[in-house]
Amino acid sequence: MNPINRRRAVAALAFAASPAALAQAFPSLPIRLVVPFTPGGGTDAVARLIAERIAMVMPGWTLVIDNRPGAGGNIGMDLVAKARPDGLTLAMAQCSTLAINPALYPKMPFDTLKDLVPVALVASQPMVLVVRSDSPLKDTAALVATARARAGAMTQALAGTGTVGHLAGELFGQRAGFKSTSVPYKGAAPALQDLVGGQTDFMFGTPQAVLGLIKGGKLRALAVTSLRRLPVLPDVPTLDESGWRGFEASDWKAIVAPAGTPAAVVRQINAVVDKALGQPGTLGQLLADGSAPMKGSPEQVAAFVKAEHARWGAAVRAAGATAN
Repeated sequence: MNPINRRRAVAALAFAASPAALAQAFPSLPIRLVVPFTPGGGTDAVARLIAERIAMVMPGWTLVIDNRPGAGGNIGMDLVAKARPDGLTLAMAQCSTLAINPALYPKMPFDTLKDLVPVALVASQPMVLVVRSDSPLKDTAALVATARARAGAMTQALAGTGTVGHLAGELFGQRAGFKSTSVPYKGAAPALQDLVGGQTDFMFGTPQAVLGLIKGGKLRALAVTSLRRLPVLPDVPTLDESGWRGFEASDWKAIVAPAGTPAAVVRQINAVVDKALGQPGTLGQLLADGSAPMKGSPEQVAAFVKAEHARWGAAVRAAGATAN
């Protein structure tokens, strides 16, 4: 190779390896979006919605959902943490996998803050405090008064140990000055079945899990854990306006990539996700499920995840919750 051609080849390689070139060529293949839970759940539903909307706003982009459940989401997240950092393997993470599990599990297969890079916030979803429809507890004041009087005898149904609903109940008990007994189940469905049947007293459940039972007259909603009322439950007050100022406990979904993914690619994915979230159909579907879209630059997403990691870690330790 003569000197001129050699220089051209070196320049071409340098351009191909530059962040601008990587972003311009991205994605060269379909993107695998790992969902660390089973199909049909809330995280899976949000992942499929985003994949569909991205394909609509970005012709040529294809996101393939890959469900990898197990170990509270750690199996799927570990797969992504150890994947090639080229932006073609992402995960639809959530509050539990990024902020709760590191404190809940004695040993993690990856480091949430070091082995993954936050890419984009997607949506948040508060918990709904519910009791059975024939419960004598008509509002949160009555629940708190009864719980204080019964000194730990009231029971809180859990969709699982260490879930946002579990910790929301623990945080509320700490704020309101009462203790209750947690009763864990293997999912929201059996927990709600026992709550409706009167085997437990209350539960913090996701809107997706409880809306049908509320509308069907099986459950009564006492409050929501967001700072604003849910459009799908406009008559249900927030805990903030019920007297516990500033109380907020929400599940959230965020797309993450392996650490080392080029910053230019991270920014490109972030911009595309924001564009997909801005579509009217996306917003309408999220609101119907009791969710709200979230946005932010990669730096803002990273700061949010770090703050949530610290906040929920403290909540897990205060609750004494463990995965064992």
